[in-house]
Amino acid sequence: MSFARKDLGHGIGLRPKHYGRFLSERPSVDWVEAISENFLAPGGRPIAVLEKVRRDVPVVLHGVSLGIGSVDPLDERLLRGLRELAGRVEPAYVSDHLCWGRHGGRYAHDLLPLPYTEEALAHVVSRVRRVQDLLGRQLLLENVSSYVAYASSTMTEWEFLARIAEEADCGILLDVNNVYVSAMNHGFSPHAYLAGLPPDRIGQIHLAGHSDAGTHLVDTHDHPVPSPVWDLYADAVRRFGPISTLVEWDDRIPAFEEVVAEAERARAIEAEVLGARRQLA
Repeated sequence: MSFARKDLGHGIGLRPKHYGRFLSERPSVDWVEAISENFLAPGGRPIAVLEKVRRDVPVVLHGVSLGIGSVDPLDERLLRGLRELAGRVEPAYVSDHLCWGRHGGRYAHDLLPLPYTEEALAHVVSRVRRVQDLLGRQLLLENVSSYVAYASSTMTEWEFLARIAEEADCGILLDVNNVYVSAMNHGFSPHAYLAGLPPDRIGQIHLAGHSDAGTHLVDTHDHPVPSPVWDLYADAVRRFGPISTLVEWDDRIPAFEEVVAEAERARAIEAEVLGARRQLA
């Protein structure tokens, strides 16, 4: 089976601060991404907003607590709720993070990186297949920002991610900001990361801002997208072509228009890169 990429255009996240705008008008973006866990309850204002948005534009469901790399059993209750939500919303994609966060029945509320080993690879692949069987649809896995590395790793992060996508037959949610943050923290080339990914498995791109803590970068999603991340995004477009792109802004969220303007900047960069590529062809 191959990954079925969808061309959604450029979107933003569905955040409570902007619910009023989403309810009162058709959003001035191509699509919207919703945090899955915020909409698992059967009723209430969040569901009303999500259903209204879904009537206007395509929606992607993006999870934060699947813990696909954890050794604890998969959360069957979460997966049942996600399957029911996806049945109501019919999202363009369902995604979560390539990480672990559960151990001994406890959830760390963090997106912790994995060791890049054959053992971890086989473990994640089997769990992705199980999740996809339960959901009845392919999953996109997102690379996370990392601040530690494992001495036991035997391959690069991008080799690990690429092999999971191929062997589990899933897609990749390429977070360009996370690539940049991890590259600066660990001293590898972000462009080598992009070059090591299978183009036909990338279904979506995330862009966001980060913070400089002096000794390392932190993925905070509370700033506009910085110049180095825009540059890396341009490289991603050159390598992979037009990919559905979303701007994430999760803290110190500005006015709706400012977030939309970031999505429009991504659209302009994509158009410029693709135009230059056509001229060279």
